[in-house]
Amino acid sequence: MSINKKVYKKITTHSLQEMKQNKEKISMLTAYDYTLAKIVDSGGVDIILVGDSASNVMAGNETTLPITLEQMIYHTASVVRAVDRALIVADMPFGTYQGNSKEALNSAIKIMKESGAHSVKMEGGSEILESVERILSAGIPVMGHLGLTPQSIYKFGTYTVRAKEEAESKKIIEDALILEKAGCFAIVLEKIPAKLATNVAKKLSIPVIGIGAGSGVDGQVLVLHDMIGMTHEFSPRFLRRYLNLYEDIKGAVGQYVSDVKNIDFPNEKEQY
Repeated sequence: MSINKKVYKKITTHSLQEMKQNKEKISMLTAYDYTLAKIVDSGGVDIILVGDSASNVMAGNETTLPITLEQMIYHTASVVRAVDRALIVADMPFGTYQGNSKEALNSAIKIMKESGAHSVKMEGGSEILESVERILSAGIPVMGHLGLTPQSIYKFGTYTVRAKEEAESKKIIEDALILEKAGCFAIVLEKIPAKLATNVAKKLSIPVIGIGAGSGVDGQVLVLHDMIGMTHEFSPRFLRRYLNLYEDIKGAVGQYVSDVKNIDFPNEKEQY
């Protein structure tokens, strides 16, 4: 049975709220550059996250920690120029909001003014509440992020599933409610048990987007480069590869090299 869904010409935080109320799942992918962002937006995705995962997939760093505010602004501005429909969320990088709410506000304002992003995303719960509230007070939409928070990887010591124990599970629920009450428009839950994520989504009136958090949440997010198979070393259980571009691009490059070496490219039709 097909369901008539509302067509959104432009996605806003209000659109996402309506989608949750109407039980329409929300799609979210990362993008870091103009060309791929244009393709992702034309494909109909609802939210584009300019993630600090650019530190990994674009710069080759081991963690998300090294990426700077200026680099995030550069990537976000590139995406903004490409997008017509999707809501654009920019990650606030490590060190720009933890422990200093004034600096957090200044960082968020800088991202919004210089990149054109529609909102920012921050990792953490009660420990960053003051920063969240200060940014929200300036009229800047905030998306929360709980569960596995990559900016805290050295604290966790591992990328394994979070909140398996009751104490951490309880804290995620409490933090989610705190972020909702503060005014966040949505929350990402990363790599936590599906049952817990479903419970959080039911308790909250704002959208809950999952990555490795099961199907009981309000939407899903993946890193684009993983989803289309440009990366191939990273294969967690939650990742579905829709393409295998690593092999396709490698094969194309190999063919190009061969054609150049054998003077097959350019041929007579490919020259002036």
